[in-house]
Amino acid sequence: MSKAMREPTFWILTALVDQPRHGYGVIQAAELLSEGQVRLQAGTLYAALDRLAAQGLVAIDREEIVEGRPRRYYRLTDGGAAALAEETARLARNASTASRLLNASRPGPAFA
Repeated sequence: MSKAMREPTFWILTALVDQPRHGYGVIQAAELLSEGQVRLQAGTLYAALDRLAAQGLVAIDREEIVEGRPRRYYRLTDGGAAALAEETARLARNASTASRLLNASRPGPAFA
């Protein structure tokens, strides 16, 4: 059983599922996908991307120069997709268990 993924990591990986993104694109996508619950700061994001790259969960897709500044794009690796799928399944199991217990603890409708 693997350790639970931190929420920012979950949203960073989720932001990279559909396409490679540069840092600001990851920040925007994570905020949008999490419905505003996760607001990544640039320093936090780049430290996380470095860590995730070292773990083999993301990789540099390409670099380009925009207005004289380098812009690095990151993509989800197969290992990152597998880790995200595992975490998604873990969260679904947890939610299912909690829902089942909540529903069982509530009395049903009264019949007259």
